[in-house]
Amino acid sequence: MLNQSDRAGDNVLIIGGGPAGLATALMLAKRGWTNVTVLEQRIASDYYEPDKSFNYLIDGRGQDLTDLLGLTEELSQISVPSTEFYLTQVKHDGSSKTSKLAVVDPNRKAAYWIPRSAFVSLLDNEIQRNWQGKITVLFNAKCIEIRQIANTSDEVENLEAIAQINTKEIIKFSPQFLLGCDGIGSIVRSTLNEWDASNSDQFAMKLFPSPSTGLRYKVLTLPPQFPLDNNGKEHSISEMAYAIRSQIKDPKQKISLGLLPVKDLNQPRTANIITQPGHGIWELKSSGEAYNFLETSFPQLPIRQIISTEEIERFVTSTGGTFPAPQYCPQLYFLLKAAPEKLIGIALLGDAVHCFPPDIGQGVNSALQDVYLLNEALSQTNDNIASALPLYQSLRSPDLEPLIRLAQTSFPWQYNQDQIGRFLWSINFFMRLALNRVLPFLYSAPSFFLLQNHQLSYRQIWQKVQVTTRNLYLLLLLIICLLFAFGIKFYT
Repeated sequence: MLNQSDRAGDNVLIIGGGPAGLATALMLAKRGWTNVTVLEQRIASDYYEPDKSFNYLIDGRGQDLTDLLGLTEELSQISVPSTEFYLTQVKHDGSSKTSKLAVVDPNRKAAYWIPRSAFVSLLDNEIQRNWQGKITVLFNAKCIEIRQIANTSDEVENLEAIAQINTKEIIKFSPQFLLGCDGIGSIVRSTLNEWDASNSDQFAMKLFPSPSTGLRYKVLTLPPQFPLDNNGKEHSISEMAYAIRSQIKDPKQKISLGLLPVKDLNQPRTANIITQPGHGIWELKSSGEAYNFLETSFPQLPIRQIISTEEIERFVTSTGGTFPAPQYCPQLYFLLKAAPEKLIGIALLGDAVHCFPPDIGQGVNSALQDVYLLNEALSQTNDNIASALPLYQSLRSPDLEPLIRLAQTSFPWQYNQDQIGRFLWSINFFMRLALNRVLPFLYSAPSFFLLQNHQLSYRQIWQKVQVTTRNLYLLLLLIICLLFAFGIKFYT
């Protein structure tokens, strides 16, 4: 570990205090960096964001970083392991069936289900316990501008980031290391795109089509242990996952409530509702309409007992969110030479680099892996920013397009948005699965299964997928040739 004087500078500013931002702050503090500031738009560390209250599955890729930070044991205590994943389906007539979902490889490292808020709190609490002297987190803080400050000779003298605090106070920062962990709409990335003089669009996101792009979602907050029948005899179990089915068959009105497991008995349950943009749920204008819609959809549940008037009002007024197109940014860093002989480094991590629908459950894991690889680059270069950031780029870049390709193709039809598309995808899926069991040396398992093996990189998985695709085409060609030859022989 180098002393502070050996670095380009310890003055670090991190834009974005979600999982990637807080994890980056902890990683740098653990390395000995002493002046780290995080700007976060949440109004407080424990602020509950209903429309961001989805669950994470932290697998071995994410655990590489939690291992580094010494947080994996605590993570395991406040989450539900994937090895104990039970799902109960509740039909519209009130009948239910519980099954334990099979794990592809029970000997593989367990992954952990945890609500986003609980995982962010885990990182927040670690900062408060051990790193307050090195990390400052400013809440209700938004970066509104990043600019280069020039001297009288028009040479770059410094980097300045301007933040608005509590909607009224303006604070200016002059970081020597700026990290953009501020999501798909990253101000850091968009600023770098404006500064880029290469005209190569290397800081512009490259977008890929996906059947799940454009789907809209809302989150309905439920009590921790809500009744599952109108008699109040059966209640939900926090560590159980649920799929609650609607009695409505019309695709423009039908919804399902999907609930993932939580460890904390006091943690609110969240039901994700994912639909096409033209679904009737987006036309609800009042609490009464919403109650009636949910009661018609789920006669098996005492809706008004479960959902408070405050929650139904919030739900109706919420605009929810939209699944983005799978996308990534090819360039991950920018080095700014400032006078006199001062080097300023800027790096991108998390959703600012790669973003996609939640089809494959790799959003948080790939973000934590970014942080882990940045740590590797800093370790190999003795925290020299000029050397570390190009190395970070070389370590991370090979996986970026493969990650997006996997998000694009692995399981995009799981939301039942199109029955024909799902049917064709299912044929492809089960064909690969069957051929893998018979000829594993020629055909790999479907990518959705391969992703569960954290020891495989995204690039290695995508290569396996491509080899299998090529072999499928060869098999199809062989079958056509055999049928053609048989046809000729039959008619001659």
